Amino acid sequence: MTWSVLWCFQRVSSVLNRDTRQFGKHFMLDGSEETCWNSDQGLPQFVSLDLGKPALVKALSVRFQGGFAGKDCLLLGGAAELELLAFLPKDSSSLQTFTAPTNCTAHSAYRLVFKSSTDLFGRVTVYHLQLHGSWKVQAA
Repeated sequence: MTWSVLWCFQRVSSVLNRDTRQFGKHFMLDGSEETCWNSDQGLPQFVSLDLGKPALVKALSVRFQGGFAGKDCLLLGGAAELELLAFLPKDSSSLQTFTAPTNCTAHSAYRLVFKSSTDLFGRVTVYHLQLHGSWKVQAA
C-alpha cells in the first residue's frame, strides 16, 4: 500500500526563541501554506520522525523558506541511523522532491539532518515535509 505521511510523532533540534505556538514542529505536517517550523540558530539542525511501524521511504518532499533552506542534507533510517539519502536542496520556496535509492530498507524511525543552511546563522524554516513510500508487510 502506497502512502504519504502527513502525521507522525516528531522531534526537532530546536525551535526559534522556543516559541512552539508560532514556530512549532507540528506546523511542518499540518498542510497549511501559512505555518512553518523554524529552527533556532546553530548547526546541525534535524527533524526526527517516528512512524510507529516499519515503512519503506521512496521519496521525501520538503518546502523551505527561501534564504532559510537546508543545504547539505541527509535522510537517516532506524536506530542505527543508516544513511539512506544525501541530497542538496535549492535555496527556494518551491516544493522539492528527492527520490531515495531503490535499495533502501524499511524503518519505523527516520531522521532528516540539515548539516548546513543557506542562512548565515544556521536557521532552517520548513513549511512542508512529507515522506512518500509503502508500509512494510509483515510475513505471516
